Amino acid sequence: MTRPPIRIVLADDERMVRTALRAILSGEADLEVAGEAATGAEAVSVVRQTRPDVVLMDVRMPEVDGIRATEQILATLAEPPRIVVVTTFENDSYVYDALRAGAAGFLLKRADADTLVQAVRLVARSDTLLFPSAVRGLAAEHARANPAPPAWVARLTDREGEVLRLMATGLTNAEIAERMRVGPATVKTHVASVLAKTGTRDRTQAVIRAYEAGFTKPAS
Repeated sequence: MTRPPIRIVLADDERMVRTALRAILSGEADLEVAGEAATGAEAVSVVRQTRPDVVLMDVRMPEVDGIRATEQILATLAEPPRIVVVTTFENDSYVYDALRAGAAGFLLKRADADTLVQAVRLVARSDTLLFPSAVRGLAAEHARANPAPPAWVARLTDREGEVLRLMATGLTNAEIAERMRVGPATVKTHVASVLAKTGTRDRTQAVIRAYEAGFTKPAS
């Protein structure tokens, strides 16, 4: 049975950027551009109307920026899309704030066409982090030194803690299951529990919280 195409909304205040993205994505049989927006406020409206699977969200836009738009989309839709923020610089504090707000990952504007296409497919249909090393680096850069552990840390079981640390390395559920020698269904249950206990929507946000809490530390 053929899967339906991944539906995408493009949010960027530069028409040329949106045109270029549309040209690349529309050339793929499994991808469909469902709508476009030139501001953050417009992005929220278009997403509500079209209900896409993925939003490519420019982090800096007029009226409402990509961070606020991400927050509004995730807070108001029962089944929100995966949001990937698009940025010029990966160490931009706006990107980190967007990830904290619930964006599934980020993509550099200079990324080539293949990277763009694979990123959309990954966030739409995979259970791993988008560019895990970059997410880890960004999280580690913004983590506070020796923070007081939040309450959720004590609520994690040993198994859940192990799963969270493996999630932070970018492993998929299947890879975590193999590493822990348990079934994929067991890992899926642990991941769901980790998200619930950390109060996060997805793996990326959970990893950000883990670094902020000092639960996961940068590799030396």
